[in-house]
Amino acid sequence: MHDRTALGAADVSDAVLAAMVAALHDAGDAPVALVRSRAEVVDYDLDAITTGGRWWVRGEASVDGHEREFAFFVKLVHAWERSPLFLHVPAEVREWAAGMVPWRTEARVYRSELADALPEGLALPRALGVHDIDEGSYALWLEAVPVADVAWDLARYRRAAHLLGRFAAAPGVRAVARAGGAEWTIAKYLEGRLAHQVLPVLGDPATWAHPLVADAFADLRPRMLAARDRLPDLGAELAAAPVLAGHGDACPNNLLVRPDRDGFTLIDFGFFMALPVGFDLGQLLVGDVQVGRRSADDLAERDEACLAAYVDGLAAEGVEADLAAVRRVHALQLLAFSGLSAIPFEHLDAEVTDALRAMAATRAAIARHSLDLLDQTG
Repeated sequence: MHDRTALGAADVSDAVLAAMVAALHDAGDAPVALVRSRAEVVDYDLDAITTGGRWWVRGEASVDGHEREFAFFVKLVHAWERSPLFLHVPAEVREWAAGMVPWRTEARVYRSELADALPEGLALPRALGVHDIDEGSYALWLEAVPVADVAWDLARYRRAAHLLGRFAAAPGVRAVARAGGAEWTIAKYLEGRLAHQVLPVLGDPATWAHPLVADAFADLRPRMLAARDRLPDLGAELAAAPVLAGHGDACPNNLLVRPDRDGFTLIDFGFFMALPVGFDLGQLLVGDVQVGRRSADDLAERDEACLAAYVDGLAAEGVEADLAAVRRVHALQLLAFSGLSAIPFEHLDAEVTDALRAMAATRAAIARHSLDLLDQTG
């Protein structure tokens, strides 16, 4: 009748599951009894350093004498040092690196009132349970939300950017973002991943001689190294920018298109916090390009469209912002978080294939666009 063994430590007792089913169906005091339940692993091809597993839990329950189906999306979130990828962190900086990723943020989000503060057009999956497993992990039990399988055209990017602008400026969203503390900051990113992982790669002559890099990035080497040398000043400028709220990873993969096709369900709130204005434009623009789901050919067109729509979204929530000023902060963010790290250093030990060459060319296009934007706004 029940097989949830795939969940491992993320599982709950039948009594707790029954209570979540009752809440899912708004059963109130009506009796709820589990009939069947099963868990299956969610296929997911993108690594996430704080995610220990994803599952669907489906089944049937008797709710007030009537058999009802239920479905939950379960996600195990753990401290960064529990990820297998943490083994690649140099031993001498592991203790410091362990504190650089705010893995507790999603639990805080789903225990907050954020859902009630979202502007119209955005939604949050309903959390039926946020269950602590131990001092370094917890499990989220979320409702299964309907998703429309549609293409992301320019109009959809504009709509997403407008709503992200409203999200950034909405007073209730900003209040929840500020309540999260400062486990992670722009400065910590610059001093952490960028300084320890990205900049050494840029400074190694062997990087630029590698076939994947020599072809795609040849014309970018002097510009990327010049930007690297300016990073202390550029980083300080970014850190000093006006702060609103930010999702933190607003790629299309984390903006599920709702069946009404005019709004989105936001997921993956690991880096939701107070962030510089325009921060979410970066991943909205290049997220699908980075993972090969979209061409880089229209970066400039989408960038301008999204920037204008985002600023309109800010204004809709009463925050008037200068378009040129937001463009400058966006340029700084895109360079620091995507442009300088565009070299495919994670593949430099792999056999060079046509697919990797194509990926490197796409990454180079991201770096080129970020540098162009920096020059245009400087």
